[in-house]
Amino acid sequence: MDADYVEAVLAVVAAVPRGRVTTYGEVAAVVGRAGPRQVGQVLARHGSQVCWWRVVRADGTPPTCHDGTGLGLLRAEGTALRPDGRVDLGLAGG
Repeated sequence: MDADYVEAVLAVVAAVPRGRVTTYGEVAAVVGRAGPRQVGQVLARHGSQVCWWRVVRADGTPPTCHDGTGLGLLRAEGTALRPDGRVDLGLAGG
């Protein structure tokens, strides 16, 4: 992954407001190249610079990295969650 791609992904993620989320696929679409898996790789390597927990799977599943702390961070921000612990994308999505 080149530095421009990493910077573009991090910029999109940094723009996601508190209490809202986006998906890996939506980030990839905005950046305009590569796919959701590559976005995940960028966040795995460089995500500590941004609000990585605000990027979820297409079904609303929060990231499971960092010992599952993403769900707690989403809750702390007041992100709309479903009873099963997934994000309600209809309420909190982009």
